[in-house]
Amino acid sequence: MGLDDFKKNQEKKVIDTNKKVRVGIIGTGWIADAHIASYLRQPDVEIVAGADLIPGKAKAFFEKHGVEGVKTDYASHKEMLADKSLKLDAVSICTYNRQHAQPAIDSLNAGINVLLEKPFTVTLDEAVEVIKAEKASGKILSIGHQPRMDANMKMIKKICQSGQLGQIYYIQTGGGRRRGIPTPYGTSFIEDKTAGLGALGDIGCYSLDMVLNAVGNPKPLTVSGYKSAFFGKDPNYSNYVKTGHPEYASIFGVDDFAAAFIRLEGGIILDFRIAWAMNLDTSGDTIIMGTKGSLRIPSTECWNGTVGGAMTIYHEVCGEQTQTTVPIIKMEENLFDLKIRTFLDAVKEGGTAPVPSSEILYNQAIIDGIARSAEAGKEVEIVIPEI
Repeated sequence: MGLDDFKKNQEKKVIDTNKKVRVGIIGTGWIADAHIASYLRQPDVEIVAGADLIPGKAKAFFEKHGVEGVKTDYASHKEMLADKSLKLDAVSICTYNRQHAQPAIDSLNAGINVLLEKPFTVTLDEAVEVIKAEKASGKILSIGHQPRMDANMKMIKKICQSGQLGQIYYIQTGGGRRRGIPTPYGTSFIEDKTAGLGALGDIGCYSLDMVLNAVGNPKPLTVSGYKSAFFGKDPNYSNYVKTGHPEYASIFGVDDFAAAFIRLEGGIILDFRIAWAMNLDTSGDTIIMGTKGSLRIPSTECWNGTVGGAMTIYHEVCGEQTQTTVPIIKMEENLFDLKIRTFLDAVKEGGTAPVPSSEILYNQAIIDGIARSAEAGKEVEIVIPEI
């Protein structure tokens, strides 16, 4: 790469504001706040519609954000998608987990590009149906994994793909919060009828993606999984006591901890654990072990898909054992904004999804496998249908 090429890559992309992307939002709960805030920072977006299952909620949502002229008088997302006067280019789907699949399928079938919040879906079967709709539509479906936009995550992938670690054979990953069941947002995260998945789908999908993406998304083959809910089902859980909601314990219907031993294609073993609550400060660093070197990625105190500090490569130089420190790369850009921006660019330019569903499918297959294995009490095979 020459100096001119380098300078060109450093130049900030000029956004064509003459070509607006007309966006609708399906589901106006708390994550939609982040979506609309980011859309409002983009100079080439028109937010034209919104829909929510709760009457009046969408209207109040847009009023809260000071966005005028947005159509919200829809009984369902299907009514919004059927309104041809909107001329929708794209939708953000910000519903609770169990309502991810159907709105995504309906939007794609309507010929509209989709940014779908994580987790992809609750089950593998749902994810397969969404991808079928995506393929039939020819539209973009991107999954909301903004940690992919982090330069540190890209560095992890670069190290793994460079060959510096040799043949990768074992990975330990996960993350957790000492006390972090997300009840400040009500009960949609903790009830089975709305969430379907707990820590496993909420933050587990991030840690899985960090390592799966880094090592080239190998196909999962088998999984032996475990789930528990000791903290979530305890009315004396400290955050229930602090917020005055001991009744949340009786409706807690998902996992607050999950662990698994996963066999991946290529002879890689993945040792995984994730927690919303535990009596530890961390469930351990992420470790990627190879025949020539290993990479240690420090954990964070409250897992949110980031790197906790400078990384270390353990390897040999001229027959001597040594360590190489990989400093943290400071990001000036907001990762959520990058998630929104890359999606918009793909829509406008007819590009590919920034976070392809085909890659997150394996992530979802593992999550589904962990849930099935935990319920069966034994190892299960992961079978991914041809799509």
